[in-house]
Amino acid sequence: MAAQITRGDFGVHQFAGHLGLSRWQLRVGREHGLVPPPDREGERWSARLVEEASGNGATVIAMFGDEPPIGSARAAARLASRVGLDVERGDVEVLVAQGDLNVISHFRGYPVYLIRDLDRLDPESVRRVVSARKGPLLDSVDASGAAMILDWPRRSFDSIAGELELPVDQLGRYALDDIRALAEDENLARRVVEEKRRLALARTRQTETRIEDVVRSWLLQCMAYVDRTADQPPDPGAAGRAIRALVTARAETARQERGET
Repeated sequence: MAAQITRGDFGVHQFAGHLGLSRWQLRVGREHGLVPPPDREGERWSARLVEEASGNGATVIAMFGDEPPIGSARAAARLASRVGLDVERGDVEVLVAQGDLNVISHFRGYPVYLIRDLDRLDPESVRRVVSARKGPLLDSVDASGAAMILDWPRRSFDSIAGELELPVDQLGRYALDDIRALAEDENLARRVVEEKRRLALARTRQTETRIEDVVRSWLLQCMAYVDRTADQPPDPGAAGRAIRALVTARAETARQERGET
């Protein structure tokens, strides 16, 4: 039996909006005891409880900020770019285990971290963890590690390394000093930014085309029903979802075409 909704109750979206929080902030705030759990059936909050919690949103924002937490892979990539070393997910876990970094929450069972916590980490702590893992390989990186340090697409790195005939050792690894020198080349940086923009634009256009095909398929199903060659009409809700997705995709394409990040 569906839960009865009492007039004045707040659902998740309403409650988050009332507190000035996003969904992730509300979830993390609840996990850390800064936001009360729902006191009504169906994940709803009573008007009384909402009023009592009105000031809690500011506390959540002050503690966790506005940027959504990220998982271990993205955390490793962010640290790699920051400290100039090929940080791996396992290194992030070691930083947690030794008390340098906090797991702020979990998403789909995986730990997530605040970006500002990652940016506050002592670079030397990160270097020690990476050094302990790599040992004598500390001063060299493979192609994937180099691309991570530079925050370049892998194919951009492979192309530029080939053009520059960047030397490799007998293991096929690049000298860390050579990779750091690439990071300081402003002309290469501009080139890679443009390549990233082209790749992002290509992805958004592919998404737009895919959604357009969904809309066309729905229209064909409509025509089939109108022409009595199909027994059932297509789901009207599917059309609404596809149109909304298309609007979003086209807005993203336009943003990419303007060169906005």
